[in-house]
Amino acid sequence: MYRVLLVDDEEDVREGLVVEVDWEALDLRIVGLAENGREALEMAERIEPDIVITDISMPFMDGLELARRLRERNPLVKVVILTGYDEFDYARQAVSLSVDEYLLKPFSAGHLTELLTRLRAQMESEIAEREDVQQLREHYRTSLPLLQADLIATLLHRQKSSAYILSRASQCGLELGGKRYGVSILTLHPTEDPELKLFAALNIASEVWADHKAGYAFMHQETVVLLYVEPLDGVAGNAENPQQHALENVMRSIRHYLRVPVTIGSSRLVGTLPDVKHAYEDALLALDYRLVPGTDSLIYIADVERQAAGKLRFDELKQQTLTRCLKAGTQAELEQGLQIIFREITVEHGRSDIQLYLIEVLTTVWKAAQASGEEMEDIFGAGFQLYTDLFRLPGLSEAQHKVSEVCLLVQQRISSGRQHVYKDIVEQALTFTKKHYADPDLSIQKVCAHLHISSGYFCSIFKKEVQLTFLQYLMQIRMDEARELLRSTELKSFEIAEKVGFAEPNYFSFCFKKHIGVSPKEYRKQATTTPEGSLQ
Repeated sequence: MYRVLLVDDEEDVREGLVVEVDWEALDLRIVGLAENGREALEMAERIEPDIVITDISMPFMDGLELARRLRERNPLVKVVILTGYDEFDYARQAVSLSVDEYLLKPFSAGHLTELLTRLRAQMESEIAEREDVQQLREHYRTSLPLLQADLIATLLHRQKSSAYILSRASQCGLELGGKRYGVSILTLHPTEDPELKLFAALNIASEVWADHKAGYAFMHQETVVLLYVEPLDGVAGNAENPQQHALENVMRSIRHYLRVPVTIGSSRLVGTLPDVKHAYEDALLALDYRLVPGTDSLIYIADVERQAAGKLRFDELKQQTLTRCLKAGTQAELEQGLQIIFREITVEHGRSDIQLYLIEVLTTVWKAAQASGEEMEDIFGAGFQLYTDLFRLPGLSEAQHKVSEVCLLVQQRISSGRQHVYKDIVEQALTFTKKHYADPDLSIQKVCAHLHISSGYFCSIFKKEVQLTFLQYLMQIRMDEARELLRSTELKSFEIAEKVGFAEPNYFSFCFKKHIGVSPKEYRKQATTTPEGSLQ
């Protein structure tokens, strides 16, 4: 249902529009009524209407200026101008690019219904055009290679969860569900037309890889990356290594067709998609051995570097999880994240490996604290020896308990500090507003520029802390000061308007009556006849 804001300075016109049109039947809902352009503009910031129906002639800000400002803030909003015949030519010429429809006064409910039906159809057509399935499918099909290459780059360089990777892979036409994964990097020796030859090598490798149903081949950073995906129903450790067989055929085919030397560095197989990043790093290391005399052109990292299985890695994914839990998670989320981190440690790992692993965990905690503006000395006291204290503990369970305790204290300190930052920002905003409320140009943007923060962030924390929007608070400040001046001074209404931030005395009187219930003149009269303190 589309949201409608009605703007007209005549109350009977507004009420007539509300009752004479069957808004629900048009799939429309009135979310606001405003008496002039300035009030409508302030209201539009809060209610975000889809359609604004406005008179052209209004006090404080006319319909033309309102249309222009609305379009500056939200180019998608639809504006309907209500205008008299004598104003029509002027309106049409002045705002031809800002107004979607015109309706000449006097008009009937039927005329307005017809216009709104046409406007709603136009909006639905625009949405349908954006969502055109055939058009989206064609665009999606042509974009697939780029989407796939982007996902592979993410897989090789970033650690994302398996669920995230599989979801994105499904969206861009890659089947990455497998038992194990391997990465091989193919590079050509210096040759003429290297880019052309590398592209030809990619085509050959892709064909061979597809024939073997081994996975996917991609161009990445002037190399060909061969991602091996072992089928879920495949038998690990069978007599014929399918990955090795496919790699040998790739090398044989490239040498046969391109007549250029080729070297491939290949990783160990890893068990999860997030670990493909480590496999890529291992493949790069294997490729570095091509300069070692006697090394074959197909180099497996397992052949040239002996490494214990199940090496402890405090990888990027664990770092991200721990950092997020410390900065923005709950205590339960932190405890769950630590369980995942500690699950990697077994009695089979050596003492030095465990110590290094826990040092990396604590270093991540330290960095998270510093990034949040917290100092570890302030949390644990001057002269604390976090790492030394950890390694004095008698066993692994005590060390894990100590790390958990440190993490919880840091999380609590960061959370407390964030709330302090929120309150500090809001206090600065309140102080700035109280000091500058008399500036008629005072706005959210001006306050945010002073605080050096974004308006979206400011609005959310301001409303959370003050329980009012900034514009509501500013109006409250101005009205409170205006009431005080009316009670305690002989200043005229236009002088008070200027002192509390209104450039137009008439608009001040309008706002005062709307918020206080009486005009400034009536309020002053009541103040002289009412006991002090009883007039609100």
